[in-house]
Amino acid sequence: MKRMSTSLMLAGTMLAGGQAMADGLLQWQNNSLTYLYGKDFKVNPAIQQTVTFEHADAWKYGDNFLFVDKIFYNGKPDGGVGNNTYYGEFQPRISLGKVLDQKIEFGPIKDVLLAMTYEFGEGDVESYLIGPGFDLAIPGFDYFQLNFYQRHTEGSRPGDNVWQITPVWSYTIPVGNSNVLIDGYMDWVVDNDVNSKGEYHANLHFNPQVKYDLGKALNFGEKQLYVGVEYDYWKDKYGIDDTRAFTTNQNVTSFLVKFHF
Repeated sequence: MKRMSTSLMLAGTMLAGGQAMADGLLQWQNNSLTYLYGKDFKVNPAIQQTVTFEHADAWKYGDNFLFVDKIFYNGKPDGGVGNNTYYGEFQPRISLGKVLDQKIEFGPIKDVLLAMTYEFGEGDVESYLIGPGFDLAIPGFDYFQLNFYQRHTEGSRPGDNVWQITPVWSYTIPVGNSNVLIDGYMDWVVDNDVNSKGEYHANLHFNPQVKYDLGKALNFGEKQLYVGVEYDYWKDKYGIDDTRAFTTNQNVTSFLVKFHF
């Protein structure tokens, strides 16, 4: 019942977003492809190449974000999924201010939203997240979101009914005749869950990108072609406790090329 109700909610949001586009209610959208190459990953094989598709949009009653990673393992294959795998998230949010057609602002809060996430991929990764979200006005930032989720995992695997805090941000710094864009997110699972399959540890995943707007510098087009790095720090990756016998604290810097269209 939990899976069906959450799935119906997510499906309803997708259908509503699709209808909004059909009715001309889409406010903006952006798509991108990213290539990443990095070494020293933990739990999974150490060397990885990733191609990521991302979609973001805003419509009459909220916003949506979708990404899908195609991950290629260099060297030895992953024990669970082989030489390559995929992982994605769909993150719809419904704006209370947009639904009520009025501003909901107090202090730094500029809107209150219902935030949801569907995590999917190869293997036992399917999860459903739901909770309150907030758009914040913080000086200097292009945008800053703060979402609070309760996580619901598929089946009875560890990590069910725990809370996750997810800030998302973007910050632009002018550099010469172009810009450096610093954006990203952090997923902080703040509590533990113990069940029959073992212990799921609190964990923190910090994942910013630092990118130079090469397209603007070359007069190719602003906010279209970026080069830079992605930093990936994950304490107790996947909720697995870091020990001397098995290291799960991940600290990786990957080369990045990103093209928006």
